[in-house]
Amino acid sequence: MCGLAGEFRRDGSRADVSAVERMAATMSDRGPDDSGVWSQGPTALGHRRLKIIDLSAASGQPLVDAAAGLTGVFNGCIYNYRELRAELQAKGHRFFSSGDSEVVVKAYSEWGLDFVDHLIGMFAVAISERDTGRLVLARDRLGIKPLYVAETPGVVRFASTLPALLAGGGIDTSIDPVALAHYLSFHSIVPPPRTILRGVAKLPPATVRVYEADGSTRERVYWDPAFTRSAERAGWSERDWQDALLESLTTAVRRRMVADVPVGVLLSGGLDSSLVVALLAGEGQAGLATFSIGFDAVGGREGDEFVYSDLVAKTFGTDHHQIKVPTGDLLPPLEAAVAAMSEPMVSHDCVAFWLLSQEVARHVKVVQSGQGADEILGGYHWYPPLAGVDREQALQTYAKAFFDRDAAGLARVLDPAWLADGDPAREFVATHLARPGAQTAVDAGLRIDTQVMLTDDPVKRVDNMTMAHGLEARVPFLDHEFVELAASCPPELKLAQGGKGVLKEIGRRVLPHEVIDRPKGYFPVPGLTHLEGKLLDRVQDALTAPEARRRGLFRADYVDALLADPNAELTPLNGNKLWQLGLLEMWLQSHGIA
Repeated sequence: MCGLAGEFRRDGSRADVSAVERMAATMSDRGPDDSGVWSQGPTALGHRRLKIIDLSAASGQPLVDAAAGLTGVFNGCIYNYRELRAELQAKGHRFFSSGDSEVVVKAYSEWGLDFVDHLIGMFAVAISERDTGRLVLARDRLGIKPLYVAETPGVVRFASTLPALLAGGGIDTSIDPVALAHYLSFHSIVPPPRTILRGVAKLPPATVRVYEADGSTRERVYWDPAFTRSAERAGWSERDWQDALLESLTTAVRRRMVADVPVGVLLSGGLDSSLVVALLAGEGQAGLATFSIGFDAVGGREGDEFVYSDLVAKTFGTDHHQIKVPTGDLLPPLEAAVAAMSEPMVSHDCVAFWLLSQEVARHVKVVQSGQGADEILGGYHWYPPLAGVDREQALQTYAKAFFDRDAAGLARVLDPAWLADGDPAREFVATHLARPGAQTAVDAGLRIDTQVMLTDDPVKRVDNMTMAHGLEARVPFLDHEFVELAASCPPELKLAQGGKGVLKEIGRRVLPHEVIDRPKGYFPVPGLTHLEGKLLDRVQDALTAPEARRRGLFRADYVDALLADPNAELTPLNGNKLWQLGLLEMWLQSHGIA
């Protein structure tokens, strides 16, 4: 787990090494243990390292394989690197390190652009070919590891964070009206390749992109699960599905213990993270470090779920750490969380994860998380309504439950100069839901949440907040083999028992029933849901700052009405609409975007 950066010139000049150094320097939090820069002609690569596997200097990056004529930088973890190393050695490859980064480069040397098909894990990769001058970028199947790209005439720059690209200079930082429409409509999600800034794009998940020395570019999507029923599993019983998913999840959890440092667990006390703890205990992990966070109640909303996390910790004998944060302490971590965001994210969970990661990083460098189970196994409230409609009606049902605004709502919020043509978010979702391959409306909803929403909201949120403290988060529910199996599971098994029914039945085998038979919980930060006091003042300051007035994104009358009654307007997912606007301005101002 690290931070990477680089530049590829297509105008015949040498790469700007100083720009790459500036970009890499901004990611010292992602990689506090080591750094390196390499350049050759039109290409320069930079890296910040967090030492997790092979703690020696031999796995330092950029990693140069002179014999193969390859240089690479890598962010993430390859869980099957030992098996791949043995396979590659049998094919004649010789290794000078014992880490997974060299395995990635050697895999490319052996299989070329198909190397990604052999990798099990989370990764963003850049590989430079000495002899052809080619640059290859790749991102893992679920987009767990980020990769941002800025293309200007003759120059391609890339980095693990958007602020790193800003540090390199020369970026068009004007607001993209289409991305702005997505942000305000699609619950802060801006689907790739767009970001809120015109000059920065995201490499989509499951994508390999090739930049040739002659200026041409090509790419392929190498993974796209079908979300249909398979013939070979047509006769499976409900118990068969439980057994298969349990076996696959156990494998996923076991894979993510691969490290040369201790691995802990973020334990919310919900089904998903509790199941990770139970499966690790079943694999013989003794003295497992677990971590939970809670806040003071605000506005009648409880701020912790310690009763459940304590129960799980006691049941499995973990080394448990309970972190309680007073509401009065929220403003400084809010500012820090906004600064750590690669893109604006409205979820108040960001502050919780920032604070939790700050504490956890004092104890361990790697944690597993229960993130992703709701999207993969049907845990959200908008999936059951989809079960009652056909594919043609899926858009209306999904949008009613998930969208923050329609086109009319955008016109009410945005200054006319910032309104994009049409209704970009609705058009994007309509196209995605209508793609072939999803058998039912539920399948289509699960697919867009797995491939788009999950990547550009919760996954990005956890990556940004954990890496702000040099903490690596691993997500077993996003093991791609587990996701493929779950995608083929009949929707009725997922939606049973109010959602995640098949997972709840698995949980009954290993967990206390109190953890399973309970209302669905969230990572609660009541102080950010109910805006008041210093937090409300901070939002008002952001929306009335000189930069905000010059930008003029929002209609003044709409902002004034929200400030007059700050907790009146909520999104369908109970997000605060004032917070949504204020957070965007806070992010832009935090990153120096005038």
